[in-house]
Amino acid sequence: MKLNNLDFDVLNAVANLKNIPSGAVNIRKDGEAVVRSSSSNIKISSHPEHGGLVVEIKPGTKNETVHVPVILTKPGMRDKVYNTFIVGEDAEVTIIAGCGIHNTSHSDSRHDGIHEIIVKKGARLKYAEKHYGQGEGKGKRILNPSTIIRIEEGASAELEMVQIKGVDDTFRSTVAYIGEKGSLKIIERLLTHGKQRAESDINIYIEGKDGNAQILSRSVAKDSSEQVFKASLTGKTSCFGHVECDAIIMDNAKIKSIPALIAEDSDAVMTHEAAIGKIAGEQLIKLMSLGLTEEEAVETILNGFLR
Repeated sequence: MKLNNLDFDVLNAVANLKNIPSGAVNIRKDGEAVVRSSSSNIKISSHPEHGGLVVEIKPGTKNETVHVPVILTKPGMRDKVYNTFIVGEDAEVTIIAGCGIHNTSHSDSRHDGIHEIIVKKGARLKYAEKHYGQGEGKGKRILNPSTIIRIEEGASAELEMVQIKGVDDTFRSTVAYIGEKGSLKIIERLLTHGKQRAESDINIYIEGKDGNAQILSRSVAKDSSEQVFKASLTGKTSCFGHVECDAIIMDNAKIKSIPALIAEDSDAVMTHEAAIGKIAGEQLIKLMSLGLTEEEAVETILNGFLR
């Protein structure tokens, strides 16, 4: 199976790929791995139980990137994959994931991606996952990502979860376990429009002493779309946790923000900030005074907010 211009349009949207990158890469199209290669420090192999991938980063690996995007272009396609990522001790690596759906049919296209991530002692991980949908068909574009991440002693991870546009329904589940002096930062950026619905459910358990976690969510809901943001932080020992949710609501959209802070130790410090509101009128007036139309001013504000 070869990749065509349409495939690369979708790959560019979710993983900034205009051609096949060098190094470790796995590109999955319509349920099959069409490109797969390992590097000297990153091994990609088939999962022995679930039919997905096992990506193993050698201990001590520095400044390497692995690409593992998924695209669906077959009408009415339903795809499910289970991937395991193991980041070796003291490694520093970037994982570029993401999924794009092109659907021009009346049947729904759906991808369920389950990612298990283990960040070993002292390792550093940056993980980027973008979701995107396109196509003129009436069939829905459905994406349900599920992430389970374990951060060992002194390790850190930054997860960037982005939904660009065109996804009709999504349920995003993230569960994290943080060890001693471990660190996790989750950045979520979400755009919904039309009649789309998106729900995020994040549960973080800080189990090790002096561990810390941050959840930073920014979202925009347009038209008649609906969003639900749930974030639960549990501090089981001396630790720090923070949840921050900012949302812009427009037209007839609906947004719910449901935070939960749970302290199970007197030295656990847990904080939360949230704001939902419309675009400020003075922002529009200022940009329009510089020569922008109202529509251009709105897009400028939204692009800056979601950046």
